[in-house]
Amino acid sequence: MTYKPQEFLISVLTNLLNQPHIGHVAVGAASPIPGAAALLAQKRGGDRLAVTIIHGNAHNAFTDGGRELFDCAGQGRIDAFFLGGVQIDGQANINLLGTGNYPSLERRFAGSFGSAYMYFVVPNVILFRPEHSRRVFVEKVDFISAPGLSGPDVQRRGGPKALVTELCLMSFDAVVGKFRLESVHPGHSVEEVLDNTGFAFDVPEQVPQTAAPSEALLRDLRSLIGPEIAKTYPEFAAQVFAISAPAKGPEII
Repeated sequence: MTYKPQEFLISVLTNLLNQPHIGHVAVGAASPIPGAAALLAQKRGGDRLAVTIIHGNAHNAFTDGGRELFDCAGQGRIDAFFLGGVQIDGQANINLLGTGNYPSLERRFAGSFGSAYMYFVVPNVILFRPEHSRRVFVEKVDFISAPGLSGPDVQRRGGPKALVTELCLMSFDAVVGKFRLESVHPGHSVEEVLDNTGFAFDVPEQVPQTAAPSEALLRDLRSLIGPEIAKTYPEFAAQVFAISAPAKGPEII
């Protein structure tokens, strides 16, 4: 069964979320691939996993926006979260502010919002950045929006556990402060990952190929999750699953 690149990435993220120690995953705004993966992990896990998508109302029980999200995370009631960045370096520092010499940035982006806070309090942070290039994966970020590591005198229960890109899956070891290549996606190679990464990382002697999504997983994704994610991300569902958003009811004046 053929699949689209987005479906492959959803499959990889779903496998990372299907872990017994993860009971509640929260997904930030503008994150359709992580959102679809969270819903798929929930369905395939017998609804053991609670999912909160902070975008729209379809899968968002919070009524007080970011404040309620941060309060929930601070109480230890969110087990997994997704973060990305304009730049990510070898110590898992992420830059969401801009590129260039701060404060005279060449390009300015939306900013850090609550990334540093979530990075410190959520125990399983999955870094997700589809583009895998030296523009993104740099030796040292231009600005640290959220640090991947903290000193021994800093109390921190949260931090990065994995990195998923269009080329590979990596894990992150906070003890040694380094990424490790876990698998390379079908159609790509270790050399391609090395050529497109600006920081050093551990490479085992044998690097497996990332498992492709099974036919059963793709059926669940397309038939069950496609219509659900369309409620939150209609354009994404139309592009990937050819599913239109549910029709809106008549406007009440």
